[in-house]
Amino acid sequence: MTLASAGFLALMCGSAFAADLGAELPMTAPGFDWTGHYAGLQAGYGWGSSDISGTEGEPFTASPDLSGGFIGGHVAGLWQFDQAVVGAVAELNYASIDGSTELGPGNTFGTDIKWLGSVNAKAGYAMDRFLFYGVGGIAFAGIETSQNAGTSFATTRTSVGWTVGAGVDYALTDQFVVGAQYRYYDFRSEHFDAPDAFVDRDQKVKLNTVGINLSYKF
Repeated sequence: MTLASAGFLALMCGSAFAADLGAELPMTAPGFDWTGHYAGLQAGYGWGSSDISGTEGEPFTASPDLSGGFIGGHVAGLWQFDQAVVGAVAELNYASIDGSTELGPGNTFGTDIKWLGSVNAKAGYAMDRFLFYGVGGIAFAGIETSQNAGTSFATTRTSVGWTVGAGVDYALTDQFVVGAQYRYYDFRSEHFDAPDAFVDRDQKVKLNTVGINLSYKF
């Protein structure tokens, strides 16, 4: 056998082995690239509770149940490394999430979340056009406390807390992404000074939300 014949035979055997290996371990075609900047809209439903307690005079506690809807917008930046995706997202929502409870005849306590937003870290696992992720960060909300006992008062403060959640996104096209998300918000206790006819109080709000979102990738 000549040197050329031996080389040709080795090349043919190597090619056959590579073909067999490729058949056993098929290559995965590149999928959707989640790296990019996003902007979009979201809407959903929220429910939770408010704990109100008097801080002077005769103590009292009231715990209205809260429910209602929200709608807003978001911006995000994501970076993909293999199948891992990390980034940041900020959202701001107009809300109508409220509730009230009556402690006695004609004495009603209420809580109203007028807006809420957050700045978050986002991390997930990409499976082509699906992205499964967790999200969490600092949350803000404009929360009103109120009381109606013949006369009435209402005052709003900005509460700060934290939020955590999870969701799934799906890339409909290379630009449009739809998704669904669950969030839990915990806003720290805020002190409210009441008019002379009422009692000063602390109010703490906890909230769950579910929502859908539509994003455009730039």
